Amino acid sequence: MAKRIPFIIAIWALVDLYFFHSVEAVTANNFILWGYWLLDVLLGAGLVSVIFLRGAGRTPQNLIAFLMALMMLSFVPKLVAAPVLIVIDIVRLCIWYPRPVWESWVAFGVAAIPFFGLIFGLTRGQHYYKVHKETLYFDDLPENFDGFTITQLSDIHSGSFTSEKGVEKGISIVNDQNSDLILFTGDLVNSKASEMDRWIPSFAKLKAPYGKFSVLGNHDYGDYTKWDSKEEKDANLVRLKEVHKEIGFRLLLDETVNIEKGGQTISLIGVENWGKGGFHKYGDLQKATANVPANAFKVLMSHDPSHWEGVTLGHDKHIHLTLSGHTHGMQFGFELFGFKWSPIKYVYKQWAGLYDRGGKYLYVNRGFGFLGLRGRVGIWPEITVITLKKKK
Repeated sequence: MAKRIPFIIAIWALVDLYFFHSVEAVTANNFILWGYWLLDVLLGAGLVSVIFLRGAGRTPQNLIAFLMALMMLSFVPKLVAAPVLIVIDIVRLCIWYPRPVWESWVAFGVAAIPFFGLIFGLTRGQHYYKVHKETLYFDDLPENFDGFTITQLSDIHSGSFTSEKGVEKGISIVNDQNSDLILFTGDLVNSKASEMDRWIPSFAKLKAPYGKFSVLGNHDYGDYTKWDSKEEKDANLVRLKEVHKEIGFRLLLDETVNIEKGGQTISLIGVENWGKGGFHKYGDLQKATANVPANAFKVLMSHDPSHWEGVTLGHDKHIHLTLSGHTHGMQFGFELFGFKWSPIKYVYKQWAGLYDRGGKYLYVNRGFGFLGLRGRVGIWPEITVITLKKKK
């Protein structure tokens, strides 16, 4: 991602300059024209401030969130309007007539659509929960699990929450699914276990007759904050594990439990975080499956979807279904008529929804909470419901 930053800055500058000509065409007001560029200067100063503060060992989360929102509001509408302006300008040049004022108003109208969409996402998108349902068929699913339902949650990021009403709304929707099992695939907090203190009573309300199970995500280890000592960091992780118990989840740390129904079982596997690139590879799938029979039906919880291609697909024991999260769908993109897009697709091949590789499935949850950007635009917070069915 760091390698793409110069390219992104160049695109930003070109789009800004191009759109500025439309602004010039409709007004000569120096206050508006200077204000247009002043916003870029302020954004640039903000980015420098973030780099300086991080270099000094601070994590200015509120400033980062504010800058991300401002950058999106400034850049995305112009980027969407740019192709329209380009087409109009090409036609104009072909028949040699000067740029009309109406062209600028068309650009403003096009830009207004994503602008107001962004406003909605930044103010209400945090808790605009969507239930995604999938039905998966397997030849070797035990008969008694035919129709068994799993609700998956991921990436709660409780340190970002501010609205009790919004969180309670999500909890209520989860319980309304009446699933047999609830699985949480990591990132309960942003950095510190104490971020969950306020929300323990809410998440303790989650109910499932066959239990609630969880794994850790990359943020749960406290790697993204500055600690006074290693002992303090270790104590934070111990406390976080206690929080999982207090909200009624059994935390799986490279281990397997059997879910029993009517005398038959499926194996539920949970590994610690394992991610490609610079992410820690704590998870040990070999250890977690050491005592799992090869012919058992297996469901794996692994926070980072890169673990699927990196380890799971080539594992010597067939993993029927892997549940992951981590990407958040970048909290920005669109999903229309079965087509989905987000910039995160250029970082993660599997970033949202269902993937199949020779009968081995991966489902990537878009996340229940949010991080960095204080909202979601087009990629809404997700509650996943998966129904297991036996092929007849």
